[in-house]
Amino acid sequence: MPLQKKLGRRTDQRKAILRGLVTSLLVNGKIKTTEARAKAVKSIADSLIALAVKEVDNFTSKQDKISEARVDSSGRKILKSATSKNNRKYEVVERQEKTDMVTVDNPSRLHARRQIMKWVYRVKDGDGKRINVVNKLFNDIAPKYKDRNGGYTRILKIGPRRGDSAQMVILELVD
Repeated sequence: MPLQKKLGRRTDQRKAILRGLVTSLLVNGKIKTTEARAKAVKSIADSLIALAVKEVDNFTSKQDKISEARVDSSGRKILKSATSKNNRKYEVVERQEKTDMVTVDNPSRLHARRQIMKWVYRVKDGDGKRINVVNKLFNDIAPKYKDRNGGYTRILKIGPRRGDSAQMVILELVD
């Protein structure tokens, strides 16, 4: 018996569809799809969320030095001039160092992050900024389900699709 339904697709196409649906579910919180696809995505999404819930508090914090560009009041980087060995002048961004508390993942949490990265795509929001789906899963979604033992998603039937009468459902994260 196969682990997942075949969904009438070749393996590479099926995995691409499932990865896209899982990513959309984690980013948006709900998706509208067919019942067969929703059942396949539900098992994957539940296992990924369970993995994140298990590792939600498994990190340490430490002080770390961070070097960042110095900016003026309008938000532009401050430049200073420098001279090369060949006596050529060029502009260099002025930098400042500061210490900040940084979270460091323990090895099992890092492994869980890498396993989750295999199942989600890199996505951008409407402004073109990259959304880190794994961070969203560990920082927003997993703490919400910390006291829950499974059942992180639900399927709501909404009726047949007009073109081919396929059963359509809404797959959403439980609140």
